[in-house]
Amino acid sequence: MLILQGALVRLRPAIDADRPALVAIRSTPDVYRRWRGGDDLAAAVAESLTDPDVEVFAVEYDGRVVGAIQWGEETDPEYRHASVDLYLDPAVHGRGLGTDAARTLARHLIDDKGFHRLVIDPAADNTGAIRCYTKVGFRPVGVLRQYERGADGTWHDGLLMDLLAEELER
Repeated sequence: MLILQGALVRLRPAIDADRPALVAIRSTPDVYRRWRGGDDLAAAVAESLTDPDVEVFAVEYDGRVVGAIQWGEETDPEYRHASVDLYLDPAVHGRGLGTDAARTLARHLIDDKGFHRLVIDPAADNTGAIRCYTKVGFRPVGVLRQYERGADGTWHDGLLMDLLAEELER
């Protein structure tokens, strides 16, 4: 089993036994607003764990699962890159865990998987996530207008950010 050790967090492949913790985290209002996943969160989390196009890691801190980080690949050789998504339990926000998780996965994707470019697309108003990703070296590329539908049913902007291998803040 692949284990990625960060300075603060440990990333390991998420398994079905992690589903209750991940559903509980996704059910918190702060996370649900960004990571809805439909009416059945348990089914959405279970589906993400078996999606062949995405690799999901449980984010562990102090011996417990505090979130998930996942990545997918654009396989066309003309556009090859990896995309990243992350969510953490709001109870652990502000401790640098998101930055450490994103940096740890970015290092793996660049050093071990050979990606030269990574992308991430937080909500444009998610200043905490944007600050976190900027610390890793991601840079804003542009606003994705009316990019995702929010829990309130209205469309919200996203911010496309990317990271080139040489820009990773190690």
